[in-house]
Amino acid sequence: MDNKKKSSFTGSIGFVLAAAGSAVGVGNIWRFPYLAARDGGGLFIFVYLILVVTFGFSLLVTDIAIGRKTGKSAIDAFGAISKKWDFLGKITFLIPAIIMTYYTVIGGWVLRYIVDYITGKGSAAAQDGYFTGFITSQISPIVYMLIFLALTAFVVYAGVDKGIERFSKIVMPGLILMVIAIAVFSLTLSHTDANGVTRTGMQGLAVYLIPDFTGVTFSKFLSILLDAMSQLFFSLSVSMGIMITYGSYVKKDVDLNKSITQIELFDTGVALLAGAMIIPAVYVFMGTEGMTSGPSLMFISLPKVFMSMGSMGSVVGIVFFIMVAFAALTSCVSIMETLVAGVMSKTGASRKKTSFIIGVISAVASIIICLGYNVFYFELTLPNGAVGQILDIADYISNSFLMPLIALITSVFVGWVIKPQWIIDEMQRNGEKFSRKAMYVVMVKFITPVIMAVLFLQSTGFFTFIINMFAKIFG
Repeated sequence: MDNKKKSSFTGSIGFVLAAAGSAVGVGNIWRFPYLAARDGGGLFIFVYLILVVTFGFSLLVTDIAIGRKTGKSAIDAFGAISKKWDFLGKITFLIPAIIMTYYTVIGGWVLRYIVDYITGKGSAAAQDGYFTGFITSQISPIVYMLIFLALTAFVVYAGVDKGIERFSKIVMPGLILMVIAIAVFSLTLSHTDANGVTRTGMQGLAVYLIPDFTGVTFSKFLSILLDAMSQLFFSLSVSMGIMITYGSYVKKDVDLNKSITQIELFDTGVALLAGAMIIPAVYVFMGTEGMTSGPSLMFISLPKVFMSMGSMGSVVGIVFFIMVAFAALTSCVSIMETLVAGVMSKTGASRKKTSFIIGVISAVASIIICLGYNVFYFELTLPNGAVGQILDIADYISNSFLMPLIALITSVFVGWVIKPQWIIDEMQRNGEKFSRKAMYVVMVKFITPVIMAVLFLQSTGFFTFIINMFAKIFG
């Protein structure tokens, strides 16, 4: 594709908002608060922040610089640098292809809850078994998924500047304002339970922010470290081809140093605010027992919290789920755009035709995911010890297996094959100062490969096996 005709963001603001929109997704809103609550509150946050400015930064710089310097989408970028490494682009392309199948399903769940709260059925959504009853039904989840997918496809269909950038400029400011508003509201809450115990939002904030070292051993700290690292993949959209594709749309005169810092601040700020929004509210009405993992936190615990707020709960519920829908939609748009850009580069087909075809294929695959809770239901124990259905298997393959593997191979490729200076030159293309250059070199050559190897071994179950083996040998 001729770069002169290639679609691009109109400027740095459009790029930052689109990239931040991709990074700020459902994972920030349900996964980050849960992990913070489980992993010692402020202890997890401290570890996470350190990793964001080191490990996360190095992966973000690598992806975006590769994208802009090659001007290629993820599937072609590595091959454009070295034909021997073209396989890495193809493996990377698999991640958004897999994620797309289930992210639209989760987006559909969010739309269902928006409809529930708008139509005054918020109290029904808070009842035990409601969420399970919804996802196990055969028709309703598919209908909402298709609506969410259609919205995603419409934005991608419109193009980079008129679709993705324009959509991000409208949605992202609104999303930030809603997160801040709900976070502030959560801190003002107070509730006395049946036992006469009064809990406040500020106490919940303390649970969230103050480090809890209770029961922290070396093994526990390692687990917290690995949780924080795996969260980075969700948060920053790295090692899945998205930032490479978005980087290829960035104009050559944009200061990548400044833009990447802004993306880090946007994403981390929203993740921290999500915790301040969710944990105090759940703590006030349900104590620490309500902070369960994954979908349970958003679709089971929070509706109960909203119902406990009385008439105000319906308003908060509407605003909350609209905010989550915005976050889910911006992320899903970036995932679909990566697929569309890759197919366009390989086939030469138009954006409109490619968007339609990808949309149809995604619809079929997502229907199968929906039916994984009823028609195709089964349970499978994954290598990391978790038990899951089709959606969980797809999530495991993409996030716990492929992402750390790709990050490992990419860091070896950049650190030892093409050398870090290749990336540094792009970061300093217009004479800008790459202030974290020395740290980047150390991270990409030495630290990132080691961390990624450990994370990969942990996610596949090998790391636990090795630790247990050594424990038996050395008693």
